[in-house]
Amino acid sequence: MSQGSPGDCVPLEPTSGPSTPPNPFVHELHLSRLQRIKFCLLGALLAPIRVLLAFIVLFLLWPFAWLQVAGLSEEQLQEPLTGWRKTVCHNGVLGLSRLLFFLLGFLRIRVRGQRASRLQAPVLVAAPHSTFFDPIVLLPCDLPKVVSRAENLSVPVIGALLRFNQAILVSRHDPASRRRVVEEVRRRATSGGKWPQVLFFPEGTCSNKKALLKFKPGVPVQPILIRYPNSLDTTSWAWRGPGVLKVLWLTASQPCSIVDVEFLPVYHPSPEESRDPTLYANNVQRVMAQALGIPATECEFVGSLPVIVVGRLKVAFEPQLWELGKVLRKAGLSPGYVDTGAEPGRSRMINQDEFARQLQLSDPQTVAGAFSYFQKDANGLVDFRDVALALAALDRGTGLEELTRLAFELFAEEQAEGPSRLLCSDGFSTILHLLLGSPRPAAETLHAELCQAGPHQGLSLCQFQDFSLRDPLHGKLFSTYLRPSQTPNASSPGSCTALANGTVHSPKQKGD
Repeated sequence: MSQGSPGDCVPLEPTSGPSTPPNPFVHELHLSRLQRIKFCLLGALLAPIRVLLAFIVLFLLWPFAWLQVAGLSEEQLQEPLTGWRKTVCHNGVLGLSRLLFFLLGFLRIRVRGQRASRLQAPVLVAAPHSTFFDPIVLLPCDLPKVVSRAENLSVPVIGALLRFNQAILVSRHDPASRRRVVEEVRRRATSGGKWPQVLFFPEGTCSNKKALLKFKPGVPVQPILIRYPNSLDTTSWAWRGPGVLKVLWLTASQPCSIVDVEFLPVYHPSPEESRDPTLYANNVQRVMAQALGIPATECEFVGSLPVIVVGRLKVAFEPQLWELGKVLRKAGLSPGYVDTGAEPGRSRMINQDEFARQLQLSDPQTVAGAFSYFQKDANGLVDFRDVALALAALDRGTGLEELTRLAFELFAEEQAEGPSRLLCSDGFSTILHLLLGSPRPAAETLHAELCQAGPHQGLSLCQFQDFSLRDPLHGKLFSTYLRPSQTPNASSPGSCTALANGTVHSPKQKGD
């Protein structure tokens, strides 16, 4: 989402019209007065007992999970387990898991369709992934192997269950991790039925069920749909929504929670899809979205940041820039009154103390919160040019023409030949990451495409403003995302024909 002013949230709509999908990362739970009374009563009587018993069962799962892998080496765990370990421990975990969900209020799991055998579909994909209750889908699938975040290994009990499951672990901080996961899934999927089926949630994070996030490329699959057809949605655990404890408490307060699990026919890839895993993932996403009756979106998570794809660019739904504005305003600081004094094309690295002095901030918590927004180098320093551009973006008195010219002057580099100054890939990526929350690899790819039309490996001010203000797609994005109330004028005095003379002026004071 984007904000019209640094404190007021308005939806980001890179493409206007009724076809724009809803924001899948936001979930608001609205309760009527009667519902509030009901949840207060049931929450006081039913929820504590259910949650307590569920946690007891959760910890009872640990001995069965530990027993299955006890004494086995890492090499032995690379092969499927057989014998008494699988029979006793598998059935014990399956039974206790069903009891766990039963105690939380899921009295019945309604199943439609037929689960394919491991030979027919070695991989299962489930969507939408909207809550931490979604592992309930493991039960009608007979506890298939899962794909999970490596960080979950450190979670008590959950880590033991992942080891019991011989889960395939992916690290969001390791660029090579996804490739290793794909190779491991392929190894198990082509084992001829030796391994149990692999289940994963291709969206990679929780949404609010209103739309399907972009899928990651994979191998032949059987799609599984998960629905919670309850009168009140207490289960959704989206990026912007109720926290874990509230979701758990409200769901446990329901007399009965319903979950529907539907197995769709096995999706066999066409020759074109076999050659293009991304095309295959997109088509599976569309099939599942159509069956669910919700739109398929380009929304996805990059690291811990939700983004939407706009053309060839990934843009954050809710960039931290506005969070910075809230912190500064709470401290009584107006961005337009800060004389940044940043020098064009020259970085000046500052520490947190210098940052506080420059912005005249005294509260340590405010300083730490504001300083944490900016990207730091190995020594924990930030480039003051980033601070200058962020403050200008937060100042509503700074127009788009002035803002983009300031961004160019701050990050453009001197050239030995050709135009005097050009915006190279690193500066372009920094600007888009700072203003739009765009991941740097996506910005670098876009920069390379923009430079293909010209003789240089950089953008002039005119080219940069043509992209950011007048491009049919990205120009609208900039105006909607940064200044919804302002429309750039190509013939204004500040257009690319009136080039800056090499000096960067700080935003005008409100009294000038």
